[in-house]
Amino acid sequence: MTKKTIYLDHAATTAVDKKVLREMMPYFSDKYGNASSIHSFGQEAAQAVEKARMQVANFFGANLNEIIFTSGATESNNLAIKGVDKAYFKKEKKKPHIITTTFEHHCVLETVKKMEKENLIEATFINPKKDGVIDVRDIKNAIKPNTILVSVMYVNNEIGTVQPISEIGRMIKSKNSEQGTGDKKIIFHTDATQAVNYFDCNVEKLGVDLLSMSAHKIYGPKGVGALYVKFGLDIAKIQDGGAQEFGLRAGTINTPGIVGLGSAIKEVKSQKSKVKSMVVLRDYLINKILKEIPDSRLNGSRIKRSPNNVNVNFSRVEGESLLMMLSAEGVFASTGSACSSGSLSPSHVLLSLGLKPEETHGSLRLTLGKNTTKKEIDYVVKVIKKTVEKLRKVSGNVLKDYYKNMKHKA
Repeated sequence: MTKKTIYLDHAATTAVDKKVLREMMPYFSDKYGNASSIHSFGQEAAQAVEKARMQVANFFGANLNEIIFTSGATESNNLAIKGVDKAYFKKEKKKPHIITTTFEHHCVLETVKKMEKENLIEATFINPKKDGVIDVRDIKNAIKPNTILVSVMYVNNEIGTVQPISEIGRMIKSKNSEQGTGDKKIIFHTDATQAVNYFDCNVEKLGVDLLSMSAHKIYGPKGVGALYVKFGLDIAKIQDGGAQEFGLRAGTINTPGIVGLGSAIKEVKSQKSKVKSMVVLRDYLINKILKEIPDSRLNGSRIKRSPNNVNVNFSRVEGESLLMMLSAEGVFASTGSACSSGSLSPSHVLLSLGLKPEETHGSLRLTLGKNTTKKEIDYVVKVIKKTVEKLRKVSGNVLKDYYKNMKHKA
């Protein structure tokens, strides 16, 4: 009997869509010219890159010259944060202030922490509320005269909670109006990596100056992403080399990857018709787990969450053991973000919600994909229930032996 294979880790990565792959293929070996070359072979690649740039720009409601192609969201986030700081410091020669949150993706959090440690910036880290949603008033109250950047992710990659980005954007716009323009302008950045598939990412509606995304979260290829940079924004490059990407991102252009990104983002609109049915399936999964598995809890807001994200906590269960046993049954999930899967440290996201370190270890992230079915969900819950019961029994026996030994020693 063939073992089932059910992939519920779409927040970590997605399979490249067959349509996307077909559009990419010619640019690996047939149309392999360098998009920076002047000859017609190179210009064929350049035209494909510009077509993809138009597809991405149209999706975000941006202009062509506002889209910078990168290697992914990590690079986009680094360019956004370091580039703004570098441009400001070059002009002002003084230390600026940056506001972000305690449950950002590691590439934002570690970038800001490192810059703070190196005395390049002042930093304020805002805690979310217990439901995993940021209070706009907390950001407003943290603004200082030297605040130059606010960076808040659109959808949390681990617990799937949706942040009030447009509300933050309006508040920052109001603040900028109060204190004038020019050097006092507060720049607003969002990492929209987990939002692109499901939410409105029109940059004007959101009120953002910078927006990061990655192709491999939207059924595109790995190793390519984009950064929206509002026209006229003062931002400096963070790597030296050629003048590619309007002088902001040096290096030979990844033509196949960029074509794949353009194709994938074009497909997102057709996928959005499936969002309502995905929400139904997500809620079905949440209800089934909470009903059938005792001492289970949903992490983060039930309402303000991504259509594909279910993050649950099981008391008296160790997450890594749960993952390995689920994998043996053909169910592939995560305990948190893929970037920290090699670490046994407590999830910084769950800690930011007020959970104790020992409570964070029993968490499981299940993220649905566009082809996930109700039948698969039924099987997954059945396997989780069986596995949790088994692990709790082992855990209970270990504790019994511990207390028995303690009593014997006394």
